[in-house]
Amino acid sequence: MISSLRGRVLHLEPDAIVLDVHGVGYAVAVTAQHARTIHLGDEVFVHTSLIVREDSMSLFGFEDRSTLDLFGHLLSVSGVGPKSALGVLSSLTVDQVASAVADEDDAPFRRVSGIGPKTAKLIVVQLAGKLTMPTRVDAATGQVGAGLAAQVVAALVALGWSERVAAEATDAVLSDAPSAATVPALLKLALAYLGPARKEQSRV
Repeated sequence: MISSLRGRVLHLEPDAIVLDVHGVGYAVAVTAQHARTIHLGDEVFVHTSLIVREDSMSLFGFEDRSTLDLFGHLLSVSGVGPKSALGVLSSLTVDQVASAVADEDDAPFRRVSGIGPKTAKLIVVQLAGKLTMPTRVDAATGQVGAGLAAQVVAALVALGWSERVAAEATDAVLSDAPSAATVPALLKLALAYLGPARKEQSRV
């Protein structure tokens, strides 16, 4: 099983690349968005999925593990093959797919080339409960949800802060956080808020 590759880009197409890995060229299908970030001669690392069929072996590459995992989930849906799954990931982000599934909204999938109404509905039904939900933003306050705050608190506790201090710092930075804030961004803000001096105080 080829689970990842790192190599120099020898050839580039709108939906595929050829990577030179120690003198061996690997053809790897990628999403259109991913291809647009790559240039000839770049050294690229991709997480890969090897699809073996009776008459072919195909590699599909992704920038991050979450996209690779979603690709695998899409392949588990009846009627969705590798090319259709890649089409979904070329049209929608991981969070957009998760949100559509959680909202039982098959419209985003029906807009993907090669995905019909029946398959779009199956994606929503068969992936229900299997995907990690993106953090929701409170429409009234513009603040990020409790799920994101809990992740930041947990990260701070893992770094050695007490739960009380971690919660206080998280609440402080969340009040001014942008709606599109991510866990790494909020964690950075919380660490800056706390400062090295407060870590000793948190242990008292």
